[in-house]
Amino acid sequence: MPEPTTSAGYTKALLDFAVRHGADEARLLRRANLQAEALADQDARVAFARYIALMRAAKEETGNAALALEFGAASDFRKFSVVGLISYASATMVEALMQLNRYGKLVVELEGFGDGPRFQLSFENGQRWMDDRRANPNDFYELTESTWSRFIVRSREDFPKHTYALEAHVTHPAPAYRARYEELWQVPVTFASTRNAIRSDPEWERVQIQPDNRYVFGVLTERGDTLLDELKASRTLRGRVEALILPILHTGEVSVDRIAGKLGTSRQTLYRNLKSEGATFEQVLDELRHRLALEYLRGRKASVNETAYLVGFSDPAAFSRAFKRWTGMSPRDARK
Repeated sequence: MPEPTTSAGYTKALLDFAVRHGADEARLLRRANLQAEALADQDARVAFARYIALMRAAKEETGNAALALEFGAASDFRKFSVVGLISYASATMVEALMQLNRYGKLVVELEGFGDGPRFQLSFENGQRWMDDRRANPNDFYELTESTWSRFIVRSREDFPKHTYALEAHVTHPAPAYRARYEELWQVPVTFASTRNAIRSDPEWERVQIQPDNRYVFGVLTERGDTLLDELKASRTLRGRVEALILPILHTGEVSVDRIAGKLGTSRQTLYRNLKSEGATFEQVLDELRHRLALEYLRGRKASVNETAYLVGFSDPAAFSRAFKRWTGMSPRDARK
């Protein structure tokens, strides 16, 4: 199964925060096995293991054990993820939480909370609680620290007229810097609890954010849905094969052996695993060429000859024959 990922924007936000607090950027990138170019597109994906390595290297390089707490408190969700923009464009706090559960995997892919939401609201003895239901939270407790800091501190600063958090629970033991928790969060904190949870003021859920901003909300959620579809595709072998073909498609040198090599597997294993998804390598390549050719021609982004080159045909006549097989029309007719 493909390894979990996080967004490049989230990773870059942590990198920048650590650099501002005295860490050397090149050294951090080297220790986390990251390249700066891989973080240029905020929506690109980075292995979650590298994010974890970056966090731990950043704590060591800055000499600040509480760095994850402070990172969450200081980072503006809207600046590094469309998920933050969607949350702040929601009508109410309840809707913002619903959207966070819906799009949260765009920030970081997590498992272990079954079919329900990661952040679950409940009433217990007249009290309102929100639990983070991710599995094995103590394996990377820094994520709890930064997440709860973002919820608690940013809510207090962005909505100063309303009270959100009343107390917080975390499943990991109290660290040496436990005083920093209450200093930042300004609520009682229970360590080594049975849950990662925040008790909140029930009135918080009715706080209005952007009730009249439905156009912007729609634009942002459309972008979020597109990114979710892309992320879902990347979790299949077919999606990973397409992602490897795209950069070299125009060269006309796409082969099953070359792609299998990039995946670190044999051609036989690649054929077998694609077959389990109901596809063949030739089919994936052919349908990718078809889809891209239509995009280039109907969007008038390229001429017929340029399109032939971009989808890997050295002979325009061969491209025209393939296009007619795909669509029943000539490339020139499609462009019109």
